[in-house]
Amino acid sequence: MKLLRHLPNALTCGNLLCGSLGILWVTKYPVEQAAYFVWAACVFDFLDGFVARALHASSPIGKELDSLADMVSFGLLPTIALYTMIDSTVDIDPLFSFVAFSIVIFSALRLAKFNIDVNQKDSFTGVPTPATALFITALPFLPEPAHSVMDHGAALMAIAALLSFLMVSPFVLFALKFKNFSWADNKIRFTFTLLAVLLLAGWQAGAIPFIILLYIAISLVSRVLGVS
Repeated sequence: MKLLRHLPNALTCGNLLCGSLGILWVTKYPVEQAAYFVWAACVFDFLDGFVARALHASSPIGKELDSLADMVSFGLLPTIALYTMIDSTVDIDPLFSFVAFSIVIFSALRLAKFNIDVNQKDSFTGVPTPATALFITALPFLPEPAHSVMDHGAALMAIAALLSFLMVSPFVLFALKFKNFSWADNKIRFTFTLLAVLLLAGWQAGAIPFIILLYIAISLVSRVLGVS
């Protein structure tokens, strides 16, 4: 049983490995392949928390290790991917490609704030780093005409600026944690999940950026209306 208590941290290291391999991969192969490593990292990120709760094996070192892994997989990897996307466009000076590094800087700020904020258990303040990483790495899969954003460095720079702001914004977003499965307690979660599944069925990976935007929109509207 003592060995099992190390399983959550081993899964977190799987997250870190995916992010590290993804960075190496995206420097040599098509940028859209970065998405596969982010997806795999998300699976490990979900499993480490799930297993830690199931085994009652949460620990301070596990929390810190999780943030360090997230910094690589959901901070640096999408930054390198976005830098590559902007650098491949022809409408701006290549120097502006470095705007993409705002993502890794604001990811660090987001994760640091999260680690010291005891209120972010049932909700998030600011967009979580995995959502940002999913958004960026799914851009190459966008359907037409939205896919044309890949041809405009200025548009990609604007995306970098917007996502950087959203990560450290004061906006409160719901967490996809079901304490029970009653409709009354989970109206927002069920509604979002259904809409997300429909979007995925229609556009596959290209739906991910729209799902992230939907998540933000539903969170903000629900706060205004006082719906949980």
